[in-house]
Amino acid sequence: MAVPDPNQDFRILRELAADRKGQIALVALLALLSTASTLTLPWVVGKLLSTLGGDGLTWWTGLLVALGIGSALAGAGATFLLARLGQRMICRLRVRTMRHTLGMKVSDIRAEGSGNLVARITADTSRIKKLIDAGPIQLPMAALTTVGTLVIMGFIDWVLLLVTLGAFSVAAVLITGVVKGLRRSYISVQEVTSSLAQRYIAATDAVKVIKAYRAEQQVGDDLAEHAENVARREIDAARMEALMMPVITLGQQIALVAVITGGGARMLDGRLSLADFVAFLLYLLQLTAPLMMIASAVTALKMGVVARERFTSLFAMEQEAGDQDRATLPERRPAAPAVEFEDVRFGYGSTPVLRGADFRVPARGLTAMVGLSGSGKTTSLELIERFALADGGSVRVFGRDVTDWPLGDLRRRMAYVDQSATLVQESVRSNLTLGRSATSVSDDDMLRVLDRVGLAEELARTPQGLDTVLAGNVDLSGGQRQRLAIARAMLSESDLVLLDEPSSQLDSVNEQKLRDLVDELARERAMLVVAHRISTVQHADHVIVFDEGRVVGEGQHATLMRDCPVYARLVRGQMLAAEDGTAADADARVLETGARA
Repeated sequence: MAVPDPNQDFRILRELAADRKGQIALVALLALLSTASTLTLPWVVGKLLSTLGGDGLTWWTGLLVALGIGSALAGAGATFLLARLGQRMICRLRVRTMRHTLGMKVSDIRAEGSGNLVARITADTSRIKKLIDAGPIQLPMAALTTVGTLVIMGFIDWVLLLVTLGAFSVAAVLITGVVKGLRRSYISVQEVTSSLAQRYIAATDAVKVIKAYRAEQQVGDDLAEHAENVARREIDAARMEALMMPVITLGQQIALVAVITGGGARMLDGRLSLADFVAFLLYLLQLTAPLMMIASAVTALKMGVVARERFTSLFAMEQEAGDQDRATLPERRPAAPAVEFEDVRFGYGSTPVLRGADFRVPARGLTAMVGLSGSGKTTSLELIERFALADGGSVRVFGRDVTDWPLGDLRRRMAYVDQSATLVQESVRSNLTLGRSATSVSDDDMLRVLDRVGLAEELARTPQGLDTVLAGNVDLSGGQRQRLAIARAMLSESDLVLLDEPSSQLDSVNEQKLRDLVDELARERAMLVVAHRISTVQHADHVIVFDEGRVVGEGQHATLMRDCPVYARLVRGQMLAAEDGTAADADARVLETGARA
């Protein structure tokens, strides 16, 4: 499958014809043959009428049948080949959209919203497909059929042609007014449909909370209100669309009455033969089909152009810098800290999060970050991973600013476990080897790490083991998902492991297993943990204390209890939980007494 240049704007005809110019030519040829046959049929009927009772009846009858069958077969062939080309292009478009989305900056993905992005590969691609069905071949052929029909009608009788054009001009004026309003309607429909999809996805993600608070009716009413808004916008668009066909039909009916009246008069005057009059009427009746096709194609064109612009705007969004954008640098500087923050400032819009943060993470050992919610801990991990760039200051990883690292090299040096312990809807094996070849890690190594985090026995009870797919009815509890995400991080060959609240959903037994594994890994790697448990903090080699976007203390637990009032308040104020879920103040008092001693 050809991969389009991601830097190119999205152009429907270019994408449709990519590597398939011969097939496009065949479709155009079949469409031309069908159009030519259609234009010839009424003329042959006239000739057939003029030979009634004569010797040429068999010849003209055979030609009429052959033209009818040929027109049908050529039209069917062109329609099928075009539909097949369209489906292949839509597949490429969906693949390109999904790959581009995955390569976008995290901030841009959040700003777009999952509902809006899903609408790109569902509703928007459907509108593009309708445009392909009606536009590249059928619209030109319909226009050619219309022009050809009018030209032939002019040769038959130019006076009746003028009568026909006068009748249809009334319809043309009305259609022009309708088309102008369609674009605005379609843009509005796209926007409200994306908003509804976003809200529905958010509701399904939060279904457990919704049910726990018995809010099904409340949330359902909110979704229903937005669905009603979508329906109102679509009805407005449908109202304008519905005017096009009746207006064309009205023009044809006016023309038909005028032509029959005028043609009858011209036949009585001897200026028009019966055969020519019948042929002219057949051309007039035939004129409706291409005009309706043009009206339908214009509607699809308006919808498709709006969808195309949405794809173009998406593809214009900047991608994260890849490895090819930078020269390869030495992997690390000798004896450099794993992470260094120097006067780092960062905010979301006008809301500041980090206000000049300074800290260092040693190249070996366990470092814990603590602080109230919103103090900048998780944001610091995102800056280290370069999910976002600091507004000021410097973030260095192994002695080099994160902006000087090739992005792929930077992230290969780190493993990351987010707060939600996010997994992909694939097998356990795929989750453990995410970003690497499935053969790069042996089954024995995977099972060993799963045993270390307390998942081996649970996995052994599933019929497919490592090949169990985590989707649908097969899912893990919050604690199990967290342990699997941690196992994935532990299997990586990274020098720095970032853990965001890694033990928040673990019981004391599995937390102890995790702590033993962290101790083992910390001998050779840097472990940076956002911690909310006193056991993790007390166990750490180094603790970093955040307060309102600044680092107000670094050191070991006992030292911070003595020298850092903010940290002491966190512990005494029960902001750090003990293993059994109780407050850590009793443990803190013992440690504080020991520190004084």
